[in-house]
Amino acid sequence: MQLDVIPQIKHTKSDNFFLLAGPCAIEGEDMALRIAERVVEITNKLEIPYVFKGSFKKANRSRIDSFTGIGDKKALKILRKVSETFKVPTVTDIHEVSDAAKAAEYVDVLQIPAFLVRQTDLVVAAAKTGKVVNLKKGQFMSPESMQHAVRKVSDSGSDKAWITDRGTMFGYQDMVVDFRGIPTMKQYAPVVLDVTHSLQQPNQSSGVTGGRPALIGTMARAGIAAGVDGLFMETHFDPANAKSDGANMLDLSLLEKLLTDLVAIRRTINGL
Repeated sequence: MQLDVIPQIKHTKSDNFFLLAGPCAIEGEDMALRIAERVVEITNKLEIPYVFKGSFKKANRSRIDSFTGIGDKKALKILRKVSETFKVPTVTDIHEVSDAAKAAEYVDVLQIPAFLVRQTDLVVAAAKTGKVVNLKKGQFMSPESMQHAVRKVSDSGSDKAWITDRGTMFGYQDMVVDFRGIPTMKQYAPVVLDVTHSLQQPNQSSGVTGGRPALIGTMARAGIAAGVDGLFMETHFDPANAKSDGANMLDLSLLEKLLTDLVAIRRTINGL
């Protein structure tokens, strides 16, 4: 699948990896526009194809008192405003069959969360919207098993599928990325590495997921070296006070240096 099928995406001829980046959740209009403006500035400078990411709601939370969103319609309208303001495509995750058509009115890529990627009705509903479907590999699934998730999309009449690896559960409280899975999954669809979620430390006794953000650069560089087509990372100008997943997000102030390094690595890999 070519990136050119996504409305408003830029720099598709640069031979760079593509990037899905933004906050974990849409907390408000000002924060979304502020993050998008900075990431757009950086990706235009480095000629990286960019899709703004933001969850319009967070259905998978450890505790009932965790932040889940500001309201579906309000958050989806903010995603549309980001797209219209900065002329970039957007991606959000969906959790129920009814979410597919609702979110497809506002965004360009529908993301299936890792815990839900085996939910046939959800995957089929996303595919039938005609949008790109980003399938997150379940923490409990092998790379080989993702061919069946991709086939659900194609059997629904769409060739617009990506696979995103976000690590495999290692014990109760850690995630590990097996880079042997990257070339395996590239046989089925373009492959994205979710850099930040692969560094999560879930199932903490506090009910708040932890993370290892100091390793974001290491993980991202390894992904580019392994040949991923795209990178996914969550970023925020104030991770410590983000309402969701702050423990494993990249501080926005560090993004330009990291992406500059990654573009250099990609250029070297392309020249081999």
